[in-house]
Amino acid sequence: MKKLFVYLKDYRKESVLAPLFKLLEAFFELFVPLVMASIIDRGIGSPGNSDMGHIVRMGLCLLLLAAVGLASSVTAQFFAARAAVGFSAKLRQAVFEHIQRLDFTNIDRAGTSTLITRMTSDINQVQSGVNMVLRLFLRSPIIVFGAMIMAFTIDVKSALIFVVAIPLLAVVVFGVMMITMPMYKKVQSALDRVLGITRENLTGVRVIRAFHQEEVEEKRFREQNNALSHLQTAVARISAVMNPLTYVIVNGAIIALIYTGALQVNMGNLTQGEVVAIINYMSQILVELVKLANLIVTITKALACADRVAGVLEIPAGEAAERCNTSAQPAAEEAGKPVGDTMQYSIPYLEFDHVSLTYQGAGDKTLQDVHFRVERGQTIGIIGGTGSGKSSLVNLIPGFYPVTEGAIRLEGQNIQSIPMEQLRRRIGVVPQKAVLFKGTIRSNLQWGKPDATDEELWQAIDTAQAREVVEGRDGGLDARVAQNGKNLSGGQKQRLTIARALVRKPEILILDDSASALDYATDAKLRQALKEVEKDTTTFIVSQRASTIRHADQILVLDDGMIVGIGTHEKLLEDCQVYQEIYYSQYEKEVVE
Repeated sequence: MKKLFVYLKDYRKESVLAPLFKLLEAFFELFVPLVMASIIDRGIGSPGNSDMGHIVRMGLCLLLLAAVGLASSVTAQFFAARAAVGFSAKLRQAVFEHIQRLDFTNIDRAGTSTLITRMTSDINQVQSGVNMVLRLFLRSPIIVFGAMIMAFTIDVKSALIFVVAIPLLAVVVFGVMMITMPMYKKVQSALDRVLGITRENLTGVRVIRAFHQEEVEEKRFREQNNALSHLQTAVARISAVMNPLTYVIVNGAIIALIYTGALQVNMGNLTQGEVVAIINYMSQILVELVKLANLIVTITKALACADRVAGVLEIPAGEAAERCNTSAQPAAEEAGKPVGDTMQYSIPYLEFDHVSLTYQGAGDKTLQDVHFRVERGQTIGIIGGTGSGKSSLVNLIPGFYPVTEGAIRLEGQNIQSIPMEQLRRRIGVVPQKAVLFKGTIRSNLQWGKPDATDEELWQAIDTAQAREVVEGRDGGLDARVAQNGKNLSGGQKQRLTIARALVRKPEILILDDSASALDYATDAKLRQALKEVEKDTTTFIVSQRASTIRHADQILVLDDGMIVGIGTHEKLLEDCQVYQEIYYSQYEKEVVE
């Protein structure tokens, strides 16, 4: 929790004023029993000896105390709410920005559902905790100890009951807190699992229905949901013990006070009003300790959630983020090799130098000893069976995952020494799964280049063979796109994602099986159009279709994470058995251009 306090620094004034106004309210509240005692002893007094004027004056005093207390309470609530909401907004923004800087390895390890829970539910709990702390964390103890002190000023013997009751109450409250805090962490973890299953079911609802797995998924969800319910019930039972125990202790103390007070009044050591005042102070303690008990529950939840949120911020951002703020030139000098226009083409434009990749937590290498060179402007085809490592290979070029062995060099410079922002600006990626965002076609295409003109957009659309998609929708470029492109077909989404990558006119274009939903005629037109794009654009095409990569300058054939063949289509047909198997398995079914 301490690590999160930095996000309260802009709300120092509110964080100080909120508890101060609550203390002011508590200060006036402590005077109420004394005023009541004065009304009983002097105003009412003995029969036939009442003072109506004193009763009116003290009544007005009570109204004044109530008005001032209400104003103080409302003001404190305003400042507390402002500080808590502002704090949570800054914290949520910081967590979101940190997640954006995480490399794919850490995102995979943390899990999407966990990150969503911590950004929403957990931060909301922390916000409630901050709000309650600013309002009650000082007020309740001040009322408790202030009431005890005021009781001592009235009668020491009666006040000794407070000395016994308050420690007993503290043991109950803090004992429950120590037991429930780790349990609340388990509850939040169980909530993560429920959210994960829910997310899987919503995103994969079509697959679930296609394979008639509704009952299986319902059973799986029911099991996790019941586990969450049992955990919540268990912690609720323990938390529920707090209020009855505090009531038993406080009411027992009140009984003892009435008995002691009656004896003291009978002996003439106390007045009736003073006994009523002492009992009122004990009642105040009861109310405040009930509030404090609820506050402790809220704080316990908030602390558990704060630890989880801090855990996200403690995930290392990885080498990618560390490289974002470094300058390109020092990195180039460190590499000891020329960069950019000073590059001599005797050095390959892009080189994989005996690269291996092992995903975190995986037992075996996904890629092993991958070595090849690419010249500027070449088209590289990558083909292989399912799970051969095709996507893993192209994901290394923009630095989505760090290589575990070897090095990748761009114009002679290790990509790990290039600032990530500069590296990504030179690369256009069309991922295997076409992803569009809620908005318009224009807003989606301008992800690649925010200031792109309509002419540039249409040029990219034409190259991606998507003109009919855009012109066929009301509004053209300003046509609405639903979340994740739900109102578009698979082929339409793929063409628009290709257009989005082309808008920025990248030096390196990566098409990761991005034409799988296109028919063969459209695929052929797309390949022809890509050849006519900037001649210096180096293109990587990952595909399961031999026809898609047949005319590439180089074709890489992957099998079980290793390159088993490299060369042109004709060369591989002669001497690469894996390529022959792939090609001839498709040749009988399609006419390869």
